[in-house]
Amino acid sequence: MKRLIIGMTGIFVSMASQASGLYLYEIGTEDTGLAGAGQAARAQDASTLVTNPAGMTRLPDRMLTGGLQALYGDTPYTLDNEASLQGKSPGNTIGWFPGGSLFYHQRINDELSAGVGLYGNYGLGLDFGDWAGDRLIKKSTLLALTLSPAVAWQINDRLSWGVGLGINYGFLSLTRNVGGQDEKQSDHDWALNFRTGVLFDITGATRVGLNYTSKTDYHFNINGKARLPQLGNVEYDLPLSAQINAPAQLMLSMVHDVNPRWSVMGDLGWQDWSAYGSNQVYLSGNQVDRENRLKDTWHAALGVQFRPNEYWRFNSGVAYDSSFYRSPDDTSMTMPSGEAWRYGIGAQYQVTPASNIGVAFEYVNLSSSYVSSQGVKGEYQDPSLYFFSMNYSYQF
Repeated sequence: MKRLIIGMTGIFVSMASQASGLYLYEIGTEDTGLAGAGQAARAQDASTLVTNPAGMTRLPDRMLTGGLQALYGDTPYTLDNEASLQGKSPGNTIGWFPGGSLFYHQRINDELSAGVGLYGNYGLGLDFGDWAGDRLIKKSTLLALTLSPAVAWQINDRLSWGVGLGINYGFLSLTRNVGGQDEKQSDHDWALNFRTGVLFDITGATRVGLNYTSKTDYHFNINGKARLPQLGNVEYDLPLSAQINAPAQLMLSMVHDVNPRWSVMGDLGWQDWSAYGSNQVYLSGNQVDRENRLKDTWHAALGVQFRPNEYWRFNSGVAYDSSFYRSPDDTSMTMPSGEAWRYGIGAQYQVTPASNIGVAFEYVNLSSSYVSSQGVKGEYQDPSLYFFSMNYSYQF
């Protein structure tokens, strides 16, 4: 089954995915139903440890939040008529794969809170299968797992500050057809990053959150060469960067409670993808092209939450991320992406005064992108991602 690897945390092995070249805001939590809107200011469960650790000061004394998620990706890649590699196209490079997350929060005293999370929201996993270029690449997988302790301090009745450490494990592998057999090369690395955020109550009904996440530097060493009979047995390089950067991110969010039933929320965000540009995985001829294809991206989201009674709350949201490619006509075959629109919907039910359960669905539409690299010219036409999630929170 062709798969995009995504986060599996908690009792699972935790991984991460990044099929679109964007951070995955989806880690099996309630945020999925809001398309991430208000993520740095909402602070309604223990997963706020990731989106803004300052939000832990708004939680009950002890809280456990877990999420399960299933992702289906539809990213068909088709070689065009000008591609040097004539033959079978890879087709869909993504399919079904499960994921999840787990978070715990505890209040230390009236001012201080602490928590820990296990999750994955970065990486890349593509399966090209048996295609015309399988001597060059069949599978390319970058997995990441993050264990994150965090603390938050309520400075006064209106202002809170939080900080978290990310202990990240990364794994990179490349699988190719060598002499009719699959050959796999792999490497792994540990890396540290941090996040810090503030949460400010402008009024009793309006609060704003600002969260910064630093970049993560992984250092890998995988290089391979392949001879392609279709191209006259010319030797090609598929360089995988010795250093992969997960870019820095800044997120500003606001939540406004219109009345006891309705809340509106939104985001403005930035991601430093230009720092990642020289580390992309791409095909070249005799010389590796180090030109930066990537640019910084911008994010915006709007969402609404409706609480008809004490048992239910309903979520809906839409979000936009700009493309990290400078040109949609010059992209990488191993990073199918363009601008992204997210549409989310979800519901939470209060099972008991101490526990609630929720479900959410999100559709992500990515714009088409064209690969101009010699030999593998082709297109990802209208790729899409589908997220199905369930979450549970318990306070004690």
